[in-house]
Amino acid sequence: MLSMNLSLPPPVAVSTSSRRRRNRPINAHALLGRSGQTPSFPSSLLGGGRDGGAPVLGTAGARIRGYPFGFSSRPCSQIQDPSSKASPFDRFVSLRNGLSARSLVPKAAAEASPEGEAEAGAGAGAEAEAAVSKPNKTLQLGVIFGLWYFQNIVFNIYNKKALNVFPYPWFLASFQLFVGSVWMFVLWSLKLQPRPKISKPFIVALLGPALFHTIGHISACVSFSKVAVSFTHVIKSAEPVFSVIFSSFLGDSYPLAVWLSILPIVFGCSLAAVTEVSFNFGGLSGAMISNVGFVLRNIYSKKSLQNFKEVNGLNLYGWISIISLFYLFPVAVFVEGSQWVQGYHKAIATVGKSSTFYFWVLLSGVFYHLYNQSSYQALDDISPLSFSVGNTMKRVVVIISTVLVFRNPVRPLNALGSAIAIFGTFLYSQATSAKKAKNQEGEKKS
Repeated sequence: MLSMNLSLPPPVAVSTSSRRRRNRPINAHALLGRSGQTPSFPSSLLGGGRDGGAPVLGTAGARIRGYPFGFSSRPCSQIQDPSSKASPFDRFVSLRNGLSARSLVPKAAAEASPEGEAEAGAGAGAEAEAAVSKPNKTLQLGVIFGLWYFQNIVFNIYNKKALNVFPYPWFLASFQLFVGSVWMFVLWSLKLQPRPKISKPFIVALLGPALFHTIGHISACVSFSKVAVSFTHVIKSAEPVFSVIFSSFLGDSYPLAVWLSILPIVFGCSLAAVTEVSFNFGGLSGAMISNVGFVLRNIYSKKSLQNFKEVNGLNLYGWISIISLFYLFPVAVFVEGSQWVQGYHKAIATVGKSSTFYFWVLLSGVFYHLYNQSSYQALDDISPLSFSVGNTMKRVVVIISTVLVFRNPVRPLNALGSAIAIFGTFLYSQATSAKKAKNQEGEKKS
């Protein structure tokens, strides 16, 4: 009898992807390494000026923040460092982004290939994030520069309007620092901005930079009260000249291109000063002293704040504003305090409505802080070179806007001198950026 023996293969154990995922957890370190950001310290207060070397700011992590409440706008990773303290706003944004395309791509790649889920998830996430961030980056830069320019224009217009009817720059400068101090306390109290750890050595280290910041701020306000806003900004574009000179005395060396770039600045400012219709020596000297004050603030900060790099740029500026207020207000009361009441009544009589005068003064204070805050936060998302170019264009926009608003007469030679000075500032930013790039390459080789 013929019999047929069929041998079947032994049953194969089938493991589900979920079981393997339990045995093979996702390597979060690989993902965090791709998305993490390294905190940096603002070089605006460490040797870089608004017109020359731009500040380099950092955050305590890759958190999402939004203007104008003290936040930057960098995208955050879906897997966050457990050591970082996330604010309620950060957790809300992370929850909102949980269903985004960037989180779904790594998940799909991991399910399709459990063997390499960590590597696939990290690679796909990086590619998807790069593809999504390109158009967003352009929009983001437009928003940053738009806010920065708008806030600066509003400040200059309403600051000048207030000074035209109430010519007491010491009071107005003190009020602007007061508004900035209150603004920062509100951000810290509502936890919209991480509160810095304050120590006695930190406050002592800030005393020098805050003093020079006070000198720069009040001198600029005095200049605004005596001459056209456009003329003050042209003279303030000469800040890189003072930066190079003072830094050279302290031992820094600059290539020939940097020295050549300051020549058109000097020539342009001289031509603009000679042909300025509203020329006033007090206004010119105020703008020049302001340049000296801000340059010394930058140089002094570079030496005194080296041990406090964990404090980000906005918090640093906030504490400088607070200390500057304590410096400035007592001197303001001594210099012109006896004239404030009489000047107030004259201002109300000139304007016609007290609410209008209050509105001008309040806007000058709020937008003074906001435009400084935006400039400090801008480098969370742009390079120092982009910031320098943007700052140069900002002066052009402010000068044109104030000339149109206040209808200041501008002679052709005056306009030519202003253009040459601002173009020299642009050349200076290019030359200093090239110098920094060479220094970084030399450090890497060594």
